[in-house]
Amino acid sequence: MVVLAASIVNKSGKALVSRQFVDMTRIRIEGLLAAFPKLVGTGKQHTYVETDNVRYVYQPLEGIYLVLVTNKQSNILEDLETLRLLSKLVPEYCGASDEESVVAGAFDLIFAFDEAISMGLKENVTVPQVHSFTEMDSHEEKLHKMILESKVNETRQQMKAKALEIDKSKVEQKLGGGIGGIGSQGMGGSNFNTGMEDPFASMAPPSRPPPMDSSFGGMGGSGMGGSRGGGSSGGGRGGAPAGATIKDEAK
Repeated sequence: MVVLAASIVNKSGKALVSRQFVDMTRIRIEGLLAAFPKLVGTGKQHTYVETDNVRYVYQPLEGIYLVLVTNKQSNILEDLETLRLLSKLVPEYCGASDEESVVAGAFDLIFAFDEAISMGLKENVTVPQVHSFTEMDSHEEKLHKMILESKVNETRQQMKAKALEIDKSKVEQKLGGGIGGIGSQGMGGSNFNTGMEDPFASMAPPSRPPPMDSSFGGMGGSGMGGSRGGGSSGGGRGGAPAGATIKDEAK
């Protein structure tokens, strides 16, 4: 005697919202809801229809259906009361009873269904109570959110600090690279000077020529006078000037 599922379907049997309260596969619930429009006859005023296995308790809502899928042993009167409660919750949480509004408020509507039905059995609650239960703040939830926010902020601060550290290291690497380049050039010049020998260092300095005699006559007497004397070497070697010899002969 339990509610198997509370669902909202369109006229073709497509599920817009479905909340299962017992273990049921998706294929099975989709099959049950797809068969529902075929069982509902046009013009009938009944609010339920049965098959061999389940019972559909439903209420039309502006082109859609609010359907309770129950077993055949369920109390039909309790199911109708549950259906009326859920029909009041739909406009409360969706704003309207059309497909777009139901799809937009699907999650809030499912939470409201959970407050109205527990383990397949109807809870003795009213619409205001369901609304207050769904809006009730949880101390544990607030604490959990605060912890998450603090962790997020801490992570952001760590990321900022890491980014600043990376930028600082890049700047230091650039400065260090420039100084190292200058030092290497200086050392390279030193190695070049010490490693290669000066080709002119091993050469002997050029010898200076002997100083020339300042007296022009002396040069004539030793070399040039002998050649002019008609080839006589004696007069040149004797050291007597040629002019003196000529004067003696004239006397």
